Amino acid sequence: MELLKKVRKIEIKTRGLSRNLFTGGYHSAFKGRGMSFSEVRVYQPGDDVRAIDWNVTARTGEAHVKIFEEEREMTVMLLVDVSASAFFGTTGQSKQDVMTEICAVLAFSAIANNDKVGALLFSDRVELFIPPQKGRQHTLRIIRELLHLKPAGRGTDLAGALQYARNVLRKRSVCFVLSDFLSTDFEAPLRIFAKRHDCIGLHTWDPRERALPDVGLVRVADTESGQTGWVDTTDPDFRRHYTRHFDQRVQRYRELFGRAGADFVSLPTTDSYVQALLRFFEKRAQVVAHG
Repeated sequence: MELLKKVRKIEIKTRGLSRNLFTGGYHSAFKGRGMSFSEVRVYQPGDDVRAIDWNVTARTGEAHVKIFEEEREMTVMLLVDVSASAFFGTTGQSKQDVMTEICAVLAFSAIANNDKVGALLFSDRVELFIPPQKGRQHTLRIIRELLHLKPAGRGTDLAGALQYARNVLRKRSVCFVLSDFLSTDFEAPLRIFAKRHDCIGLHTWDPRERALPDVGLVRVADTESGQTGWVDTTDPDFRRHYTRHFDQRVQRYRELFGRAGADFVSLPTTDSYVQALLRFFEKRAQVVAHG
């Protein structure tokens, strides 16, 4: 019963966001799969002569052209990091909480656009694959699994997740990868994956991963490896190095995705993912319009 309440709460919040903010931006940000025949009409000055339908022209004695329109139906795939580090949070909500909300918004945007949506939940292994389908009930299942899943693995194998997705996705899809990207050696698999699919990395992070407060000697633990150690947060040089290291890591991710021909958006858990995604959709829509 508690799980159903959580699912319902997320649905109410994110369906409103999807309906009011995202559907138009989402719709215009991604190209369809190609062009499909729509109708035949009388030739007009300026029409491409290559589009003339010679059979209809011969039958009617008047030049007619074929009109094509873009096929809008797409498949949206959500690749979601459910490793131990994703459950870290110091601001009232974990990275996993934010990723779940973002997945719900994207999924509801997809079904409002009559697209299929699926999910692949991964840690250091593939935890769950939900094949793409349409409809509200299917989207609610994805949210329910994100809330309820107890991962078997603790680490992160993004390369393995990308390879698995490449094997199971038959058609070109729009793939959102939601993770803190605490993984190694995934550039080559990402490059291969992004050649086939429209890939967007959504990097979610907690403010304490970038900046440490001055609170004395603190015992810290790596959530994925379990290793522990002590850090002296009173040392200003250490705190500056800590922040610089994080910023450099994020810049590496951004450049890595850029080299692969994929998009990358960084989303701290304290900022509005709504505004960040709207900016991204608007930017993508301009590229699509001029592309």
